[in-house]
Amino acid sequence: MSQQYALAAHKANHTLGCNNGSVASRSREVILPLYSALVRRHPEYCIQLWGSQHKKDMDLLKQVQRRATKMIRGLEHLSYKDRLRELGLFSLEKRRLRGDLIAAFQYLKRAYRRDGEGLFIRECSNRKRDKGLKLRDLD
Repeated sequence: MSQQYALAAHKANHTLGCNNGSVASRSREVILPLYSALVRRHPEYCIQLWGSQHKKDMDLLKQVQRRATKMIRGLEHLSYKDRLRELGLFSLEKRRLRGDLIAAFQYLKRAYRRDGEGLFIRECSNRKRDKGLKLRDLD
């Protein structure tokens, strides 16, 4: 499992480094959207696999978020938790907990149906390339 974490951290750090070298501004309005769009997806890919036995792997992924928040001008002197609070971001642990709670809520609302029953409906369309299957809202 450590290889997967190391690969995700490497990709995120590489993307963060590319952003660091190519963007002159260190303002929150520039760095935060770049981080959210390009970098954050790599550590989030692995957070669903976290367990208490993977402490070093968790720290490896947290280091990416720490590095990204330190890049923003004016927040370098703050602690990691204060930087997250100032930017309106959550730690990776809280994002994992949020994902788990959403999955549990969807399960309780019967969003996960047996064998995908009722997930697709057939619709007629005037478009030539349309397959005719659309995802149905599960409300």
